[in-house]
Amino acid sequence: MIIMEIQLIQSKIYEVRGQKVMLDFDLAEMYGVETKRLKESVRRNTKRFPSDFMFELSAVEWESLRTQFATSKRGGIRYAPFAFTEQGVAMLSGLLNSDVAIEMNIAIMRAFVAVRQLITNLPIDRVGELQKEVRELKQYMSEVLTDQNDINEDTFVQLELINQTLAELQTDKRLTDTPRRRIGFHKGEE
Repeated sequence: MIIMEIQLIQSKIYEVRGQKVMLDFDLAEMYGVETKRLKESVRRNTKRFPSDFMFELSAVEWESLRTQFATSKRGGIRYAPFAFTEQGVAMLSGLLNSDVAIEMNIAIMRAFVAVRQLITNLPIDRVGELQKEVRELKQYMSEVLTDQNDINEDTFVQLELINQTLAELQTDKRLTDTPRRRIGFHKGEE
């Protein structure tokens, strides 16, 4: 359950201005409040949200993110959303003091930590791993082809010996195809 919750939250973490952020409408939904009420609480406490905790998306940023949500220009959100960094989400938890908000905030903090760990502990270098696999495959194919060539050379030598033997047999047959003198008493011969 916790893993699915963290994965759901991670899917709502976006990168804007080089920072991992969550948008106000996603947070409002998770906290079980209206986006309008969440924004009102933030506006009443602007001192708690410096620009590195929260910022409003520009029109260009919002348009580029909007394509990911598939929202229409008419319906849905009229104003550019607020983007909250990890610190901004933590500060927001102090404003929204319901049990749901507290539980959800703990899950969100875990999701941010998981994302940060993924970034700092990058999985094995995929390109390097692929390069290693390609080198191993090339080496294997080289060995297989070398073995194949050895077999081909051996087969070629054997075929040459067979051809040579057949040629010798044909030569011997031609020599033996000359009429031989029959052994024994022959009528009409003197």
